[in-house]
Amino acid sequence: MRSELFQQARENSRPGMTLQNHKMLRVGLDGEVLARQGSMVAYQGEIDFSYEGSGSIGKFLKKSFSGEGLPLMRVTGRGDVFLAKDAWDVHLIDLEDDSLTVNGANVLAFESGLTWDIRRVEGAGMMAGGLFNTVFTGRGRVAVACHGSPVLIDVDQPTFVDTDAAVAWSSSLRSGVRRTMKAGSLIGRGSGEAVQLSFEGQGFVLVQASEGAPVAAQPG
Repeated sequence: MRSELFQQARENSRPGMTLQNHKMLRVGLDGEVLARQGSMVAYQGEIDFSYEGSGSIGKFLKKSFSGEGLPLMRVTGRGDVFLAKDAWDVHLIDLEDDSLTVNGANVLAFESGLTWDIRRVEGAGMMAGGLFNTVFTGRGRVAVACHGSPVLIDVDQPTFVDTDAAVAWSSSLRSGVRRTMKAGSLIGRGSGEAVQLSFEGQGFVLVQASEGAPVAAQPG
């Protein structure tokens, strides 16, 4: 049997978290990794999947309050695990003793040696909608999933991003909330968006080309 597919789609053999292709993450596992619940599409070997709790009462309360949308599973064992999220584009970010803030909806997986916590954007008050985010700190790799091809914006002047389009940003940036003067202005991809994330300082923000996949309508 012969096909170009057999070469183009052949699995790689590299250890750790690597891209199988631009929409799929492959983890050559010999230990453990944390991943989004439901993201496994295939695996080989002796692999175990278990529910990962918040890790502390504080995290649990923040997840419950914010609706953060980061349900995790701990993946342990030896073998190969393939992860994906609705055919979104997958990107790898290596932390080198620094910090990265990621919208919980965009987290696909991360190495278990990283420290993580949920934090509220300053000025967000009681609002949700991406204003509670996950901060990763330390040395390790994070896989983020983007709905459409993203753009990496250097923040060297005041920068404003739709709350659902912001994927990740430098934790060193000063983030906040900007409310549009005219609530009915059609300034974003949604209708009448009145709130954006604001960023100041030196760093970057990764912005996806969409506000995320539309939520499927529930049957009546």
